[in-house]
Amino acid sequence: MPPATLVEKIIARAAGKPSVQPGDVVVARVDFAFAHDSSGPRRWRPILEELGRGLWDPARVAIVSDHFSPAADAESAAILRLTRDFARDYQVGHFFDMVGICHLVLPQHGLIRPGAFIAGGDSHTPMAGAFGAYAAGFGATDMAAIVTTGETWLSVPHSLRVDLSGRLSAGVTAKDVMLALCRALGQGNAFTAIEFTGEVVRGLAMAERMVLCNMAAELGAETGVVAPDRITLDYLAKTGRPRRDDEPLLESDEDASYAATHHFDAGALEPQIALPHNPGNSRCVSACQGIRIDTAYIGACVGAKLEDLQMAAEILRGRRVAAGVRLMLAPASSATTQAAASDGTLAQLLDAGALLLSSGCGACAGYGTGVLAAGEICISTTNRNFRGRMGHKDAEVYLGSPYSVAAAAVAGHIIDPRDLLRRSAA
Repeated sequence: MPPATLVEKIIARAAGKPSVQPGDVVVARVDFAFAHDSSGPRRWRPILEELGRGLWDPARVAIVSDHFSPAADAESAAILRLTRDFARDYQVGHFFDMVGICHLVLPQHGLIRPGAFIAGGDSHTPMAGAFGAYAAGFGATDMAAIVTTGETWLSVPHSLRVDLSGRLSAGVTAKDVMLALCRALGQGNAFTAIEFTGEVVRGLAMAERMVLCNMAAELGAETGVVAPDRITLDYLAKTGRPRRDDEPLLESDEDASYAATHHFDAGALEPQIALPHNPGNSRCVSACQGIRIDTAYIGACVGAKLEDLQMAAEILRGRRVAAGVRLMLAPASSATTQAAASDGTLAQLLDAGALLLSSGCGACAGYGTGVLAAGEICISTTNRNFRGRMGHKDAEVYLGSPYSVAAAAVAGHIIDPRDLLRRSAA
């Protein structure tokens, strides 16, 4: 067989072929499919009813209510009720109701597996690629076909390799890496799968690898992926669902062909800030200092994991949120909230003046509590800052790491978080 990339190997396995090449059109067997309350049941049900079909394998389907939960109005409540009714009527194998964001809840329950072909009804489905899976987002109509047949067609994407060398300095995170890559690589990377490799990636915990793959979507890619290793296996073991013998630990061949390979010295990177209204509109924090903020938001699948809350707590320990600034905290899952409460992280954040919101997509997707008014300026740990994304179209949203967001909350304006970390260590 010809040498192949990790993504090509996963797709070939799902298509039942010995090998595939970029540009091949194949029919792939789906190992796992999921959606949330916005993209799933309310879109699928009319189609399935018209077809007279059910789910191809309920045990391989998950629904997570995260966009409209908790309901902020009667319309949201109706969508949640429809979601619950669908999960019951179609015997969905994995239904998680108001316990967090799908992209974190599913791996926390051990449902994202290495080598799997995963179809998700959300553009940030690539976050699952951190586990060595092929995970791509599909529209509602395609997802309806997937959940009733267990198959989908696709054109095999070209693989783009991003090699991250060096060692991240204190106060610099995977979020900073991705904001820099959005600027450097642009967002016109359609029909590509980005494989993250290198010394930096090998040293990252799963929570940070998830950030890399999640924000492959902001690069315009079909998916992002990291080859599974001992860190992956340890994470799976902690979920209570360790790797099975039939789950392949695939990796790219040394002589595999990539559309391009980009080398970045991540050790030279400083914290990054994305200016409104695009993640690719990023700058080094040194070029953004002094920008006033009204709101700091720590939330979203990409920015409110336990590790993210712990980063923010490093900054906020012994400090207070600046007068006139609102620091809103929406942990990515209820399990995250519980863990942060157990290790003291949550108390540190609340003592500093953070306002605790419910777990869910919330203001990141412009739903529920925490949305912005016209003219408000926010710095956020979310993955997108498009105009109107977090509320009014005339609000301004800056993106940064949990360190950067917490530091801005303390100062009342954007500053280099490393200054506060150094003072804390002194």
